[in-house]
Amino acid sequence: MYSESVLLIAATTGYQTEAFRQAAERLQIPLLLATDRCHVLPDPWGDRAIPVRFEDPHASASLLLHSLERPPRGVVALGDAQARLAAQAAACWELPFHPLEATVAAADKWLARRRFEQAGLLVPRYACIEDHSRSPVGYPCVVKPTDLSASRGVIRVNDDSQFPSAVRRVQAILASPDVRRLHPACRIYAEEYIPGTEFAAEALMTYGSLRLLALFDKPDPLEGPFFEETIYVTPSRAPADIQQAIENTLAQACRALGLWHGPVHAEMRVNDRGVWILEVAARPIGGLCARALRFQPDITLEELLLLHAHDPHSVASLQRQAQASAVMMIPIPKSGVFQSASGEQQARSVPGIIDVVITAKPGQRLLQLPEGHSYLGFLFACADTPQEAESALRRAHSLLSFDIAQDLLLS
Repeated sequence: MYSESVLLIAATTGYQTEAFRQAAERLQIPLLLATDRCHVLPDPWGDRAIPVRFEDPHASASLLLHSLERPPRGVVALGDAQARLAAQAAACWELPFHPLEATVAAADKWLARRRFEQAGLLVPRYACIEDHSRSPVGYPCVVKPTDLSASRGVIRVNDDSQFPSAVRRVQAILASPDVRRLHPACRIYAEEYIPGTEFAAEALMTYGSLRLLALFDKPDPLEGPFFEETIYVTPSRAPADIQQAIENTLAQACRALGLWHGPVHAEMRVNDRGVWILEVAARPIGGLCARALRFQPDITLEELLLLHAHDPHSVASLQRQAQASAVMMIPIPKSGVFQSASGEQQARSVPGIIDVVITAKPGQRLLQLPEGHSYLGFLFACADTPQEAESALRRAHSLLSFDIAQDLLLS
């Protein structure tokens, strides 16, 4: 039983919070929770969480300092805004974490591009959008918001005829109440479209040193007009020199941003010119995707991150399990109101499938990209080879069907 606690800063409705609670219970690490729960009602979720506001990290950090009798041993943050709050609180407690300035730069694609450019990394042409009738960087280009995640508001544009409508569509997303509240400074810009093969990386910074935990292939082409992620497979099937180039470039990108201690999730593309970092987040992989990673002898990613927060040296030798694993974020086929899913039992019976989790709830309003930023659920697979794991996901997905009714509010 560990005597010192770890503080978890997470969204009340986040998928990962319960997984971290269970991980802390298995490790017997006392877990303190800070979430954006209602601060008026007395503990409405029954989790004894400290109510904070991610949009006001300064006031929330002050609240954390006054709410806890003594500092925690470490801090873990699940989300970009949560990382900013964690950075501010950790600095006050003199705990190791990413600096506040680094978490701000990592969450802002425009600032990150500038940092990467100054560090000499490959960066596409990018510019603010002043004339809504045409792209300032030529075509094809990508119109995107500076702050949002999960590909929300990211649109490929091929010519002048598509550009004005794409800008208007992103403007409407930024005008939505949830974005205005959590991302009041979010802006729109355009950048040159980067062709190539896309990868995702899960890594850990320990006192400024990068350790790559897993490199994921993204076998589905992400060429637009929207960029909905579906399948992640690890270990990567890329040649060893490409994998090494990705790791080296990611380490450079983390240094350019100033990231120093804690989890890192990154996306990148590789083509004949080299490795292009799309983004680096000061947080772990989102949703339930962490279930695709296990470390020897039988450690989950959540357990690894809690142990790292408690004692960074305790996880130095932990390696990912050798078996190939994969996850599919089940895409939303159309906007509407979710009614039900069928075929789950058949999907679970596919060799290699280890779990089928439908996270959408009956009556839930679903939005496709680029307006949406969620999934119907997750499929998980393990196999001897990456190809077998990927094939299991595709077979299981083909057995699922979803009843999505028309949304009268969108009619």
